[in-house]
Amino acid sequence: MANTFKNFTSSSVGTNETTTYVCPPATTTVTIGLNVANTTSSQIKVTVKAAGVHVVKDVPIPAESALSVLDGKIILESSDTITVTSDTAASADVVLSILEQT
Repeated sequence: MANTFKNFTSSSVGTNETTTYVCPPATTTVTIGLNVANTTSSQIKVTVKAAGVHVVKDVPIPAESALSVLDGKIILESSDTITVTSDTAASADVVLSILEQT
């Protein structure tokens, strides 16, 4: 079994749900960290889902600030996704750190 650490990013996330990560076939993924940064000068609200289930919903992030979304690890299996949506167009950057086990 191979273990590989990786980072995935999404920039300028807005009002359309953005897929930051899709777990590959025959892989189990451990999410280690998920940071969402507000790149605007106004407060935004973000929603993050893992495997279609809310991790956070409409959580406010103050202007030019960031939020560490994970309080623990989340396990993803083949085809599971991490998605992020903001209530404001082109307003958030995302960094996801994971460990893929194949």
